[in-house]
Amino acid sequence: MTTPRTDSPLASAATPADGPRRELLQSVVDVARAIFGAAASSVFLLDEEADELVFQAVSGEGEEFLVGRRFPAGRGIAGWVATSGEPMVVDDLTTDSSFDRSLAESTAYVPNALMAAPLISESRILGVLEVLDPSPQARSGVRELDLLAMFARQAAAALRVITPERAVGSPIPVGRSLDGAQREDALRLLGSLEQVLRGTG
Repeated sequence: MTTPRTDSPLASAATPADGPRRELLQSVVDVARAIFGAAASSVFLLDEEADELVFQAVSGEGEEFLVGRRFPAGRGIAGWVATSGEPMVVDDLTTDSSFDRSLAESTAYVPNALMAAPLISESRILGVLEVLDPSPQARSGVRELDLLAMFARQAAAALRVITPERAVGSPIPVGRSLDGAQREDALRLLGSLEQVLRGTG
């Protein structure tokens, strides 16, 4: 399998998301947390220039202070998912060597289990979606991980609608407003996927 490229125009995101992206990504983490019965959910976007992952939206544990926080893109399970382009589930983080406990401790919440999937659009890795301490039944098999990966792909597609293609490395304008059609397209993508997930959960 070819590793997806990371030369995304979204990689230049250096600050917490602007209004439309923030609203979209907050919906993503809120829905993911609810669907998988998780204690928390996060979206990290890849800042390729700095080689860092940036907390862009958080639901549950840490939502009051983690948005905007950065860590090296190669660290932890999120880093592995961003590098490999593959989803991952770990039922017992105490026995997993790829789990960066010191990084988790720095966020003030250390999960016992997690699921993570890359945000991929047009073969580009935009970031990572994580759910922390999902319910045992939500992480019990490949089917659930496939659902998370599907949700992440749909979220990435919606993110692309909100943030159109630009030259690599060009800044993303802060406070950019969506026209009505773009906003509806993005929210429709997420809404339809939420219905699919709830119907198969």
